[in-house]
Amino acid sequence: MIKKVAIIGAGCSGLPSIKCCLDEGLEPTCFERSDDIGGLWRFKTDPEEARASIYKSVIINTSKEMMCYSDYPMPEEYPNYMHNSKVLEYFYKYMEHFQLKKYIKFKTSVCSVKKRPDFATTGQWDVTTEHEGKQETQVFDAVMVCVGHHTAPNLQLETFPGIENFKGQYFHSRDYKSPEEFKGKKIIVVGIGNTAVDLAIELCAVTKQLYLSTRRGAWLINRVYDNGLPMDIVLFTRFFAILQDVFPSLVNTVLESKANARADHAIFGLKPKHRFIHQHPTISDDLPNRIISGKVVMKTNIKQFLERDVIFEDGTVEKDIDVVIFATGYRFFYPFFDESVIKVVKNKLSLYKMVFPPELEKPTLAFIGLIQPIGAIMPVSEIQARWATRVFKADSKEKYLLHVLYRYVESERHTIQVDYVNHMDEIAEEIGCKPNVKKLFLTDPKLAWEMFFGPCAPYQYRLSGPGKWKDARKAILTMHDRIVKPTMTRCSGAKDSHCPFRFALKILGVLILFAAIYFAM
Repeated sequence: MIKKVAIIGAGCSGLPSIKCCLDEGLEPTCFERSDDIGGLWRFKTDPEEARASIYKSVIINTSKEMMCYSDYPMPEEYPNYMHNSKVLEYFYKYMEHFQLKKYIKFKTSVCSVKKRPDFATTGQWDVTTEHEGKQETQVFDAVMVCVGHHTAPNLQLETFPGIENFKGQYFHSRDYKSPEEFKGKKIIVVGIGNTAVDLAIELCAVTKQLYLSTRRGAWLINRVYDNGLPMDIVLFTRFFAILQDVFPSLVNTVLESKANARADHAIFGLKPKHRFIHQHPTISDDLPNRIISGKVVMKTNIKQFLERDVIFEDGTVEKDIDVVIFATGYRFFYPFFDESVIKVVKNKLSLYKMVFPPELEKPTLAFIGLIQPIGAIMPVSEIQARWATRVFKADSKEKYLLHVLYRYVESERHTIQVDYVNHMDEIAEEIGCKPNVKKLFLTDPKLAWEMFFGPCAPYQYRLSGPGKWKDARKAILTMHDRIVKPTMTRCSGAKDSHCPFRFALKILGVLILFAAIYFAM
């Protein structure tokens, strides 16, 4: 019988894992190598070894209602898009509310996690940790790995010929903290993901010139979306997820047209070869403004480095470059496992539904938060932890199913890519907490309407089944109040705007829904 669970990491995945263990009557022990919680979201001036690192100005790309844990809403006064310090503050509140701190052992590194000799029968692990220079080995019935995937920089300098001859400064974006030291310099940022674009925008305010080099290009999407609402509030709905599954070409066309209406991606040097939903879009409200003002110059991939000059694949040359920042992502890195347990090849590892290694004789090892959702990771980590702890408790063996390569562009960046709504529903179905929206249209149409056309908020997965939360319905129906609260600091007397296009989409959605119900009967 599984009882003792080791949790590695006390960040955004480790904290809900502790709580989920407690909810299932398990005994968690969380090992955190640093002296505090927060993981990626705890800013430190000096990067710590084997711990995620962010720069000082980071603001999260997902809104507060879509990134909170499912039974603990964000305070209504919090801004929709929060500075990293505010995210950390929320984690402290969550930890204190559910009294999780006593289960965390700080300044304790996990040295190794090994199968016990009788693993095939017991599923148990020998976990060796180190605290203040002393090592200790304990036996655990199950292990939850919650270290994320932003710790080991993916530099791959061998793919940049001549880098060894470059006399300027170069480093991975993990080591960037603030723009002051780069004033007046000529800088190239390599990459087109969220970090690369954020750094380019921040740095171009102080640099002599900022170049943004991209191999593939990317589609841009705004944080501030229709009617000033957060982007994920508008797009991450059950209705939109159905449209995306049934009419992917149409959705691509609509989203690409919307993106190009703001800034023609071909003219601005951004246009990728892939369609919009085939790769994680880059979130930025500001990049087109910087490009059109000349503060950021788009460039192709780097072909070769000289001592101070850089040659690009289109044949252009930029001279006297001072700094190159590689925002080229991260490698998965689990030094406490040997390859007989987990083997990572080109940022790929076999995980059933992104959680369980399928080759193990017993399902007593779970990876929580090893995922890149198009959406917020916090509720995804939480629902994975809810599922994993129930599997531990039931000791049920799952079969392996690989599906991630079905849709996404082949690259090391997209081996853990999933859609938020579909993945949440998939795991919720395993738990038994997936909401029955069709039934709710008959029993609670007000709630069903909000759940189908409104944002697919984490609270939806607390309405029924294991882990049901009595305030889930209220949290769903009061979301709009919490969204507008932090922005309505000046009463202008203006009425809510009405979008005929969105209303037409909702009417179409109702027709589709009732047609589906009719033909299913």
